Amino acid sequence: MTTQEMKVSAARIGVLIGKSGSTKREIEEKTGISLLIDSEEGLVTIEGEDPIAVITAQSVVQAISRGFSPERAFRLLDDEDMMLDIINLADLTDTTRQLERLRGRIIGKAGTSRAQIEDLTNTEISVHGKTVAIIGLPDQVETARKAVEMLVQGVPHENVYGFLDRKKKEAKQAMLEYYS
Repeated sequence: MTTQEMKVSAARIGVLIGKSGSTKREIEEKTGISLLIDSEEGLVTIEGEDPIAVITAQSVVQAISRGFSPERAFRLLDDEDMMLDIINLADLTDTTRQLERLRGRIIGKAGTSRAQIEDLTNTEISVHGKTVAIIGLPDQVETARKAVEMLVQGVPHENVYGFLDRKKKEAKQAMLEYYS
């Protein structure tokens, strides 16, 4: 039996459980593990026979905890190569004011910047609290992470989008070469 424990903020416990326990049940059914949720403490215990299933379930719980909707977090179950990457913005800034500025740069006006990065990298991105979480395939996550880091460093949005556009074209070209 493999067991993992993790903390989930009180604000996200309800989302993890879902209406009448539907999200919790779906995670358990899709991964074959059991979730024990202590909503008082915010402690989630994941237990299962298959260590890989436990790790996968842990990623889904972590994604929900980092602000993803359950539907978006379930992308981690769609493909075994899908991964979750978390960037801690608190490591990159000293003040709350700077943190808010960074969050604003990453999200963009009405979410346009985040949506553009998601679109150009085929990833899901959640800016929640002091973190930016990214779900996607390893190459896509790496490119999205680089774009977020560029924004954090103050690179103009147009330059970041240009970088993402080049990366997308390179990936398309590599795919064409691979299949020809």
